[in-house]
Amino acid sequence: MSALASASGHAPAPVAAPPWATTPPTTGRRGYFWVPGERVSDTAGVVRQKGPMFVSWEAPAQDTGRLPVVLVHGGGAQATDWWDTPDGRPGWAAGFLAAGHPVLTVDRPGHGRSPAHPDVVGAPGPQFDYGTCRVLFTPDRPDHTRWPLDRDDEAAADRLMAPLGALPADLAESQRLDADRLAGLLDAVGPAIVVTHSAGGPAGWLLADRRPGLVRALVAVEPIGPAFADFPGIGTLDWGLTAAPLTYDPPRASAADARAADPATLRVPGLAGLPVALVTGGASMFADFADDVVASLATAGADVERVHLPDHGVTGNGHALIYETNSDEALAVVLRWLDARDPAPGPVALEES
Repeated sequence: MSALASASGHAPAPVAAPPWATTPPTTGRRGYFWVPGERVSDTAGVVRQKGPMFVSWEAPAQDTGRLPVVLVHGGGAQATDWWDTPDGRPGWAAGFLAAGHPVLTVDRPGHGRSPAHPDVVGAPGPQFDYGTCRVLFTPDRPDHTRWPLDRDDEAAADRLMAPLGALPADLAESQRLDADRLAGLLDAVGPAIVVTHSAGGPAGWLLADRRPGLVRALVAVEPIGPAFADFPGIGTLDWGLTAAPLTYDPPRASAADARAADPATLRVPGLAGLPVALVTGGASMFADFADDVVASLATAGADVERVHLPDHGVTGNGHALIYETNSDEALAVVLRWLDARDPAPGPVALEES
């Protein structure tokens, strides 16, 4: 038995050719950098850095004048979600790049290449498990027809699970780190389009709250919700669509105040007028509560549109629509939505001090 087979318990799938043999060559610019975290001291006075964020980027060989796109992965995942699909096709990052956008992918603090020592970032929640993976990504429903792998292929399931880790146990602190580091990213690169997936959705709302002049459009793919929802083993959206504090007008002093308020009064100045596409697949459980999330965003003041893929002729998709067999068609819907709104770099709106 090979080392690969003995490590997973399943024989690896035969490889017809290495991935670079079937991937077309590209010309562009690429690199990476870090958004640093804050310094923290322990009881002995030892100083460490908390929650830095790893950022990889790629840009067309020539400047196109198009806004950069920041891609924010979901819970327990990492930036690799965006670059390739489980069956080896180019992912949404490559599609945005081909459309002329510089693309930045992040490993949210505590995920992927971003360090996650529990003494600094905080305790992790449960490790992602095969049962949850199946329920989220490969549900047994007849209308879910676009999954790219054989649902009964155990070796394929092993490869799918490999990059999935634990979410930090403190959901509010995890979202605070996401939003603060993403704000630092936009401070470094300027205005951008922000695309989130699943449990990364709250990072988008919080980022718009922190940097309203720098988020020019927000595409939320299957975001978690609805407002004030509880997710067993993960946490609760105590502030509405987020677990971390949002800035409401009129202000809410605490999560309890936000929960007790008339929902029609939960306006978020940072979301006012912001173009938001809430993208859902036709065979996803997340589509069931998407209208509730849209209503909360509309109340907050966002210029929000429900982009339900079947309404655009893209069918059979589940929660992981970003890498299902028709992922290019789904991305084309998003690109058309963005083109119709033409978010441009333009001047940066400076906040009053």
